Amino acid sequence: MKILIIGGGNMGLTYAQSFLRSHIASKEQMMILEKSPEKADQLAQKDIGTVYGKPEECLVGADLIILAVKPQDAPALFESLQPMIDPQQVFLSIMAGVKMKAIAEGLGARKVIRAMPNLPAQIGMGMTAFTSSEDVTRIELVMVQNLLSTTGKTVYVEDESAIDAATAISGSGPAYVWFFMKALMEAAHKMGFNESESELLVSQTFRGAVELYSKTDLSCQEWIDRVTSKGGTTEAALKSYRENAVYEDIMNGARAALARAVELGQ
Repeated sequence: MKILIIGGGNMGLTYAQSFLRSHIASKEQMMILEKSPEKADQLAQKDIGTVYGKPEECLVGADLIILAVKPQDAPALFESLQPMIDPQQVFLSIMAGVKMKAIAEGLGARKVIRAMPNLPAQIGMGMTAFTSSEDVTRIELVMVQNLLSTTGKTVYVEDESAIDAATAISGSGPAYVWFFMKALMEAAHKMGFNESESELLVSQTFRGAVELYSKTDLSCQEWIDRVTSKGGTTEAALKSYRENAVYEDIMNGARAALARAVELGQ
């Protein structure tokens, strides 16, 4: 199976490296199309496959084409690729907001898979939601899921609208976590800890809490109850969060992200 990654940015590079590291693909099977000569030279030095500058040099021989470009670049990309498309080729898009229908019509392709990864995919800890058009076979879908799984966990969704929801939760989610971490680091700093101490206190607390949650069957609320003592410090913090509607604000933020994802798709 020949894999062509269009776009040598962060996610394109992440996929290439993950596929090779997991031995699910070889360098001989990997192709990268990058229009920037400077970036193409940098990719070539990484020895992760053959790097091309023009679609006519590599598109025809590809079985799976991964679209890892910015959504705003999609129309021009579709126009340049469309004359060379083979109906049997499978297209995997990670372009936020670009619907499968738009991809199929723009390329003249039938087999389209749309995925929403997130940034921790760069270290094999990503979360990817994906869906597919009806023409994608079960074998092709399993093949793509195996590739996506090299970057972390995956979940298949039947309804494409769930991809927008995943964008709002797992796609944007790391930024929400870092936002909360940043606030706690600043609080720690103001309480007298230096910068490195503040970062250690907060980062290790988040790491430990997530690990503890993932290794048990207890819900978040059950863990909250275990940490919270009546009249204690945790209760005081949670009381402040509730009085200031922090819980509702977090949900409202996710809803705002969903609304923007839907808007981008239109």
